[in-house]
Amino acid sequence: MEQTLSIVKPDGVKKRVIGEVMVKFEKAGLKIAALKMLKLTKENAKKFYIVHKDKPFYNSLTDFMSEGPIVVMIVEGENAISRVRDIMGATNPKNAAPGTIRSDFASDIEHNIVHGSDSQASASYEIPFFFPSLEIM
Repeated sequence: MEQTLSIVKPDGVKKRVIGEVMVKFEKAGLKIAALKMLKLTKENAKKFYIVHKDKPFYNSLTDFMSEGPIVVMIVEGENAISRVRDIMGATNPKNAAPGTIRSDFASDIEHNIVHGSDSQASASYEIPFFFPSLEIM
């Protein structure tokens, strides 16, 4: 059973699509193993996205991710990482397949509703960033 981290970003919380994001995961046979809402500080957003520190979008990404509440969740199931990424759709919603989260709800490449771990290595860093082991069902 594989676990991955998914985040409903501030734009998704503002648009009130938290439940719809979770339904898409659950209808695909995935399980929500942990869930909580919080607000990242700019400093914590920088730590979480440290892998992107040298990229031109790092500051705008960390500004965006610290501007409002987010919902973080652990999604679990067979091949959860790749399945969650398929359900989310392409990073740029213009390229996202119909019926994906980003196709349905995202407004642009930076405000794209959700984050999902892109590999097992990323999930291994991202899950404990938000969830101590006692919070995972």
